[in-house]
Amino acid sequence: MRTRAAAIGWYGQLDATERRTFWACFAGFGLDSMDNSIYALVIPALIATLGITRPEAGYLATAALLGAAVGGWGAGVAADRIGRIRVLQGTILWVALCTFGAAFATGFAPLALLRFGQGMGYGGEAAVGATLISEVVRPALRGRVASAVSSGYAVGYAGAVALFPIIANLFPQDLGWRVFFTIGLIPAAAVFLIRRFVPESGVYAESAAASRRTGGLDVLRIFTRAHRRTTLVAATLSTGIFGGNYVMIIWLPTYLRTALGFTVATSAGYLAANIAGSLVGPLLYGQLADRVGRRPAFGVFLLLQALNVSLYVFAAPSLGPLIGLSFALGACQNALASGMTPTFAELFETSLRGNAQGFCLGGGRGFGSVMPALVGLIAAAAPLGTAMGACALGAYAIAFAATLALPETTGVDLGGVGAPDVGPR
Repeated sequence: MRTRAAAIGWYGQLDATERRTFWACFAGFGLDSMDNSIYALVIPALIATLGITRPEAGYLATAALLGAAVGGWGAGVAADRIGRIRVLQGTILWVALCTFGAAFATGFAPLALLRFGQGMGYGGEAAVGATLISEVVRPALRGRVASAVSSGYAVGYAGAVALFPIIANLFPQDLGWRVFFTIGLIPAAAVFLIRRFVPESGVYAESAAASRRTGGLDVLRIFTRAHRRTTLVAATLSTGIFGGNYVMIIWLPTYLRTALGFTVATSAGYLAANIAGSLVGPLLYGQLADRVGRRPAFGVFLLLQALNVSLYVFAAPSLGPLIGLSFALGACQNALASGMTPTFAELFETSLRGNAQGFCLGGGRGFGSVMPALVGLIAAAAPLGTAMGACALGAYAIAFAATLALPETTGVDLGGVGAPDVGPR
């Protein structure tokens, strides 16, 4: 007879500390995602009321991605120095304050500065939360639990989308977008919950004590001979995954409306399917990765995503199959992004895990942001679908090549202060 834990899946197998840490990271990721999504939803209002141009609206997106690259590495380094929990609290609060501050912006320059700051906090929260959850959860469940945290992205995105029409109906456009930004303070509540209920990672506490005895931390250790190859492979994997994902996330609404001729209302249905897939994808990846390994799981989802992209932009499917492909796109996008969370944590020893996680994830976001811009350049002389397909498939090919060079880390014990045994298997 199955036990109660087995009947309700991996969540029933978590102890109290693992559950609290999971919900803290899930909530932080989801609430930051909600704040990040607000910008995309109010761009038309910013153009109409503040005189922001379309190129400037694009620069706001770039500012956030560059901020995420800087903030991810900076927060990771800080997390190795002063602790995971303190930095996680700080990044969530920072995102909330930057989003709230945007409600009082008067033009492009202050918005760009606040958008960069928000990106710093968002990238930092993602890197530190990924490190924390990977250290707290036992190896047998790490892939499923750490990956599931990324489902918070879909929840936060859906929350912003649900609130948007309510605010639009209650307030005029010139005031509504400011009200929407004030909602950015909501994540600040998560800081108090984390401080009250979630303890510091025991793995980090042990490592920090050893580091103090042996002379502290070296930020550039991830580039020394012992770690350089692993760092570069992980950063390349991250660049390919984020680059391909950004192409589809950023350009999909435009593709639906301009290339396929959908109305705003029709496009919303396909975007909703994409969001639903983003909720499910990390759960599927975690189940597969814990059973067959990190490398095979990456390979499977990269091949599936390449097929999804090809069918979406090259095969001109009918409306019914397009809904399914929208769901599959979202599932594979977030599955691949979520898979980096446990994998990067397992590749590096505790004393530099936050540093490495922050650099690899942040660097991937920064370098990957080139791909959406490249789509725009190619689309000036070729159909938008062709430009999207070429750039997304090229990025995923880079990620697949990095996967072949990636050490297999499934089941690695993150306890202690030494480097995990992550040699190729």
